[in-house]
Amino acid sequence: MTRALTLVGIEPDGWTVDEPAHSRWLSPNVWDITRGDERLIVKDLPADRPTGSNAIERHWTHDSGRPHRWNYWAREALAYESRLVDAFGPGLQPPGLRAVAIDDERTVLAIEYVSGTPAEDWEITEYGEVAHALGLGQAPFLNGEPGPSAEWLSQGFLRTYSSEWPVDYELFDDDGIWNHPIVAEAFPADLRAAATELHGRRERLYEIVEALPRTLSHLDFWTKNLLRRDDGGFVLIDWAFVGDGAIGEDVGNLVPDAAFDLFIEPERLPELRQLVLDGYVAGLRAGGWDGDERLAELGMAASAVKYRWLTPLMLMRVSAAEHRTYGGAERIDAIDLYRKRGAALLDNALVGLRALDLAAELGL
Repeated sequence: MTRALTLVGIEPDGWTVDEPAHSRWLSPNVWDITRGDERLIVKDLPADRPTGSNAIERHWTHDSGRPHRWNYWAREALAYESRLVDAFGPGLQPPGLRAVAIDDERTVLAIEYVSGTPAEDWEITEYGEVAHALGLGQAPFLNGEPGPSAEWLSQGFLRTYSSEWPVDYELFDDDGIWNHPIVAEAFPADLRAAATELHGRRERLYEIVEALPRTLSHLDFWTKNLLRRDDGGFVLIDWAFVGDGAIGEDVGNLVPDAAFDLFIEPERLPELRQLVLDGYVAGLRAGGWDGDERLAELGMAASAVKYRWLTPLMLMRVSAAEHRTYGGAERIDAIDLYRKRGAALLDNALVGLRALDLAAELGL
């Protein structure tokens, strides 16, 4: 840590250091540091990141040296250095920047520690409020305001991110795995057919998303990256994927992920989806966008294809010795996990398939 602070011009002495929970192989040097009244998050990210010990881990670092790739290693620091992180306006702010350093070998980013309420502790209505803030922030780009054009912005995120997951799609046809006691008891009866069809219609869904109006998108817009300050303002963290996206794509990520990672019960997904869609469209309207609101709904729905890999991944992991909640924080009963995530996967697949009809209705 001493070297990282020195690189960004911060005196390294006198800090109390903690290492927040994170993936040691993906982000080996992330610290939560405090000195007096100042508290910072410091990220020291090398260009040559560890590749991980298995195919899932290597997914996150594969080919990460190319600037347009979804996992480009230096993107977050560049987004702060350029102030692109301010693009969504005062209603949806990044953490404050203390210092940043970028060279060919590493980036060091020191940002404020944000105190407030993390989204996993929000009331469900607050998801609609943050969607409103996002719509307001994205409206200018949808209205024709030129977006940023840096070569390091991600391109084609949805297709490449979701297509590169190293999972076994042949498991859709494997009766044995679907008859596994945990799968048979906990997964919804209709999930196999719906998830298989979502996977089979992936190319059409990618085409739909890619044909929609474009906007600057965060592309990792979900519960763990959102906080609310004590003054009510929203904060959006982790800008490593930011780039080109479709109208509705960010909020289309927010809704299913909240249930996949057990922050809301899957039974509340229809309610959450409506709150988020209504808030997002209202924000777009407040920002002056007067397009067909069904385009926002379509982007939100068609982006369900992003998670077509999660069903086979769950099948691959069903016989694991133990199962844990997001980030490995707590052990969870396998039946409980597969019941909740299975219900959310079915909801997601059905939403994605309904997008096909909506696209036809809109002539896309």
